[in-house]
Order: sequence, then structure tokens, then C-alpha cells
Amino acid sequence: MIITTDIVKARLSDYANKNNKISRDIRDGKLHKIVNGLYETDINTPGYLLAGSIYGPSYISFEYALSYYGLIPERVHVITCATYGKKKKKKFNTSFGIFTYRDVPALAYPEEIILKEENGYMYQIASKEKALCDKLYTLKPLKNYKKLEDMLFIDLRIDKDEFDALDVEKIECLSILYHSTNIQLLAKYMRRKK
Repeated sequence: MIITTDIVKARLSDYANKNNKISRDIRDGKLHKIVNGLYETDINTPGYLLAGSIYGPSYISFEYALSYYGLIPERVHVITCATYGKKKKKKFNTSFGIFTYRDVPALAYPEEIILKEENGYMYQIASKEKALCDKLYTLKPLKNYKKLEDMLFIDLRIDKDEFDALDVEKIECLSILYHSTNIQLLAKYMRRKK
């Protein structure tokens, strides 16, 4: 269970030195520090369940989501998340994993996010289509379909069957929100192939 320093201190109202008790609980493995002011009671909690609590608002996307959905073959160890309005990338090295956060456009941010529940934890993850758009948004502009294909199927190693199963309408709707050459090119490419 994720808990804050304030919650821990409220539970320790009988203790004169609450900070010493928190330090002992960390030493004894009863609490596990995630980042300043945030703790987890179970060291075996998968990191992706904690991502939204570490820095937010945010949702899981980019490479981690692409791997989660089987669009790319690699297992991704860094939990990659999207934010908006932060203006700079953030990285957190924790005992639960490495977490990175980077902006996407504010208009695109709330679209195509799926809320999931697992073992009492709630987390948000981009849809397949949104994760791909978020990733393409971070890349330098591509000039034509050939460059797009090379990026998708050679550089990113996107699975062609999974790619063909993506929802073209979702990509087209998202392409309007990003104002990104790459995502507009993707929408046209997908529409042309259907």
C-alpha cells in the first residue's frame, strides 16, 4: 500500500519522535521509501503500479506501454510515463525501478487513457494507439512514408500484425491534437493501407 509521510505520522500519534520511528520502520523493512514523502509497505509491488503516485498527473506510455501491449519485442525496464505542462523531463531512480516522465501536448494528454486496477492499486496507461503517438511525438520529424516505415519497423521494431490491428480512427483523432508531423504522417499512412 502506498502511504505518505503525513499518513505515517498521523498513525504514529503516540510517538514523541515520529521521524525516528519512520527510520526504524524503513530499517526493519516495514516501510520502503519510493521518493521523498512517499512509501510503500510491500517491497514486491511492481513499479508500474506506483508510477502515477511518484509524479503527476501522469500515465504510463512510450516504450513501456508499447512493450506491455506487445507492439515492440523488447522488455522495457524503465517505466516511461507521459505528463503535460512540466516543461522538462524527470527521472527517478528508486528501489522499485527507474521512472521517466516527459511532456505530451495538453490537448492530447487526456485522450485514450485506460484506467486499470490490479491488486488494489489503480494505474493509468495509454491505449496502444496513444502510446505509439506519444512515442512518435518525441522523435524528429519524418519526411515521407519510407522514413516512417523505417522508423516503425526497423528502428522501433514494431510488430506488423499488432500494427495492422491498430484503430485508424483513433490515430486520426489523436493526430489533430498533437500538431505533430510524425503523427499526421502516421494517420495518412494507416488510412492509405486500409
